[in-house]
Amino acid sequence: MCGRFTMAIDSEDLRTQLALGQMPLDWEKRYNIAPSQEVATVPFAHSRDVVWMKWGLVPFWAKDPAIGYKMINARAETVAEKPAYRSSFRNKRCLILADGFYEWKKIGRSSIPYYFQLEGGEPFAFAGLWDDWENKGVSSLPGIPGLTSCTLITTEANQDMAEVHHRMPVILRKERMWDWLLEDNPRALQAMLKPLLDGSLFRVQVSRDVNSPANQGAELIAPYSEGLPGFLD
Repeated sequence: MCGRFTMAIDSEDLRTQLALGQMPLDWEKRYNIAPSQEVATVPFAHSRDVVWMKWGLVPFWAKDPAIGYKMINARAETVAEKPAYRSSFRNKRCLILADGFYEWKKIGRSSIPYYFQLEGGEPFAFAGLWDDWENKGVSSLPGIPGLTSCTLITTEANQDMAEVHHRMPVILRKERMWDWLLEDNPRALQAMLKPLLDGSLFRVQVSRDVNSPANQGAELIAPYSEGLPGFLD
């Protein structure tokens, strides 16, 4: 799964690097993005505008938005078939913008956090799905209006990730990211949901401070004193 990521680039730099449209006015660098928070997404290829969506998909048919807490990731292998995702897979795909992500390696009863990036910190997009939900008065959280939410898709780990975790997010580099929004052939879309090429990711062990979403700042992605930064073999 993928449960934390970063988007720590100035809005104008990101817009230029990924050829994006309008950027949110309240943009800020973020080093510890967690489920249920607002994430930067691009749902439409014609405008390429960046909009905020809540991370944790709430399908349009859901009775309660709390379902989103369980739907931060969708598996590539079943995304076209599961009722929660199949409609969005056909009609509501999005790009979730990032420049790195965290994953935890379990060792006994402990979990060691690692930070992954592309070489040079190149920004990219997770393959995502989105949906609109409207409060019909049956929510356990009365007063909540409609919301737009998203989930990111995961696939089997490549060699870069396998030592840490058996799953990884589907990463779309800038050369291919727009195909995810423009393609309409289900088989072609499914073919995009593959692991990144081996040798593409740079890994550092980081502080356990990242475990708390309340912690922010560039120090979270700094190599931990006992870490082993470097390209993976």
